Amino acid sequence: MKIMPNRLDRGFYKYQEEFETKAIDVLRSGWYVLGKEVDAFEKEFAAYTGAKHCIGLASGLDALWIAFRILGIGKGDEVIVQANTYIASVMGITINGATPVFVEPDEYNNIDATKIEEKITDKTKAVLVVHLYGQASNMDSIVALTKKHNLRLVEDCAQSHGACFNGQMTGTFGDIGCFSFYPSKNLGAFGDAGAIVTNNDKLAEDARIFRNYGSEKRYHNKVVGANSRLDELQAGLLRVRLRHIKELTIERQKICERYLRELNHNKIELPLLRDNATTVWHQFVIHCAKRQCLIEYLNVREIGTIIHYPIPPHLSEAYAYLGYKKGSFPITEKYADEVLSIPLYNGMTEEEQSYVINVLNEF
Repeated sequence: MKIMPNRLDRGFYKYQEEFETKAIDVLRSGWYVLGKEVDAFEKEFAAYTGAKHCIGLASGLDALWIAFRILGIGKGDEVIVQANTYIASVMGITINGATPVFVEPDEYNNIDATKIEEKITDKTKAVLVVHLYGQASNMDSIVALTKKHNLRLVEDCAQSHGACFNGQMTGTFGDIGCFSFYPSKNLGAFGDAGAIVTNNDKLAEDARIFRNYGSEKRYHNKVVGANSRLDELQAGLLRVRLRHIKELTIERQKICERYLRELNHNKIELPLLRDNATTVWHQFVIHCAKRQCLIEYLNVREIGTIIHYPIPPHLSEAYAYLGYKKGSFPITEKYADEVLSIPLYNGMTEEEQSYVINVLNEF
């Protein structure tokens, strides 16, 4: 049996008729940018998250760098972020000329809230929290800390659509929540798409102006902005998937509950679940010290896997100028050598799940 690490086609066929009807409706409308579909999606997604405003953008990376831009964070400023995140999180900081200050992760793969305060300097302007792999971070401690030091709080929710901490949805704790709707995300479009959410009226207005060439009114440009607009087709298709997000999330949770219950191997560490936090299981990430042996073993048995992520940002060529060396963040580097995402997708059959479980247990 051949099992891919992810299957996007299953998610399409599950609601094929709805997707195709919506696509035809948008194509026939004759209006393809910043129209009624974007407006409707923004209202619906804001309501889903519990935020006051949602601003649709072209990608998750745009959401990140535009967030810091409209917060006025740039050259000479520092932003604290976990070291084991995807590089896009860090790019959101550095595109604006600001400097990332890295913090090690905790045992839940998210930022270790107990290690943030020691990194705060007079140059620190914000904390970027990444809800990695779909599990909410320890937001009580982080919110208290940012208030104590008068810091901005931005959330990278690219992997946490619907995840909550103490019943509150990720993306709504800080100044701005940044979302990606890349096709592989839990709430995925059929191309690049993103959004920011905020409860701040001024930030929402600034984001709407900035995404459209800095223009509030056509040909009247208030700032040097960007071309980062969620298009009508993607917004319409996202509206279809958003209608089913609860059942899609429950399906992923049931698969992962089975993994947690039935996977049993002394060389494989299963993901831990934080108290008061929910996970939407963007990935099911195990840790294995003998990862390469495990990958080769699974490859022979036609089970695909992905490493999220093999090279921490501080060791990437892109950020060599920051001056970090191997050993700078030992926990992050250990995780980078151990983490492995096993197959997980909506539409995964019980037979496929059983095969993955049995093969892993026999490693």
